[in-house]
Amino acid sequence: MITLQDIRKVYRNGPLEVEALGSVNLTIERGEFVAIMGSSGSGKSTLMNIIGCLDVPTSGKYILDGEEVQALDEVRLSSVRNRKIGFVFQSFNLLGRQSVLHNVELPMMYGGLNRTKRTERALELLEKVGLGGRVKHKPTELSGGQRQRVAIARALTMNAPILLADEPTGNLDSKSSEEVMGLFKNIHQEGTTIILVTHEPEIAEHAERVLWFGDGKLLRETRRGSAAT
Repeated sequence: MITLQDIRKVYRNGPLEVEALGSVNLTIERGEFVAIMGSSGSGKSTLMNIIGCLDVPTSGKYILDGEEVQALDEVRLSSVRNRKIGFVFQSFNLLGRQSVLHNVELPMMYGGLNRTKRTERALELLEKVGLGGRVKHKPTELSGGQRQRVAIARALTMNAPILLADEPTGNLDSKSSEEVMGLFKNIHQEGTTIILVTHEPEIAEHAERVLWFGDGKLLRETRRGSAAT
């Protein structure tokens, strides 16, 4: 499903070059639950942005479901993002003045679904994440864990087969973190590919496969029940 071949990402600031990723080779199969670990500056967020089609590599190939991503124009790239990838961020990225229901409906508005179908789908997902009784609330009236569950519901609206989560528990207490990770595990069991960036080992333990990054390179990986490679 996801293949990265010699992916390199360099940021330039005048004469200075900073290599954020250096010759990364990686394959992630459909239905995997993968955690990406590393300290700040390790390249993990840059990798996530490339996988999510939010950034392009300086060199190398990114192949998603048989399509070479760099060969797509902006219209087709946007279509790939909307159809295939859902995003969950550390800061939730919710509209504070809008209801929970409206926040979840928003991607479907851009996707062209009519109002009845949007509302039905949003209510279904909010029930799924345990917020069926909070649809009229605003995000500011919810706890951090509840807001992250709204964000997860929103990421699932278009039935994307891939869910990317960048430090999704970074702003949560331990109880809320466990609840959110339990939700991710349930979503994974339904067949969704989950790729999660974290710096917390206890969060990475929920994944089947952990990739360790440092200085823009894949240092090692572990799989549940096996030794590091």
